[in-house]
Amino acid sequence: MDSFFSWEILATLTGCSAATAVVTQFVKNLPFLKNIATQWISYVIAVILLLGATYFTGALTWSSGTLIPFNAIVIALSANGAYSAIVRASKTKTR
Repeated sequence: MDSFFSWEILATLTGCSAATAVVTQFVKNLPFLKNIATQWISYVIAVILLLGATYFTGALTWSSGTLIPFNAIVIALSANGAYSAIVRASKTKTR
């Protein structure tokens, strides 16, 4: 593998969830995003990543495009849940 992410990897649940979590944590404290709930930020990021991955892999059709907003919900919930699990685990280790 010559790169961390590829469009094919971003088109998978695991790849897009990981990328969504990383990008969300990176941008959520930007001044113009501080007042927006992190769940909404991760949803928008998931939509953008899924749209790009679907387009650049040549799989974007009307039917696949209509599923992107719904799949983005699963991706965003997955990314947020994974981050919450990491935070919970790190808190229990310090006790």
